[in-house]
Amino acid sequence: MKYRRASDVLPEELLLEVQKYSQGEALYIPKAKERTKWGERSGAREFYRQRNDEIREKYAQKTPIERLADEYCLSEDMIRTILFR
Repeated sequence: MKYRRASDVLPEELLLEVQKYSQGEALYIPKAKERTKWGERSGAREFYRQRNDEIREKYAQKTPIERLADEYCLSEDMIRTILFR
């Protein structure tokens, strides 16, 4: 991240307004573009959603938690988290 002097970037009236709230501190100003959520670009978010839906469906069909944990290589606690959150 590159630091720039606010006085070099902002109009004077805006700089004076910002100084009412913060003086001599470093401020982070995020980009205007909204960030994508984790896993949306890579497809991981959808992959885990589908996997979790499948786990819930199998549990509804009476598959024991222990078997689901083995089948999906997850701990029983993680299976419970997926099922009951």
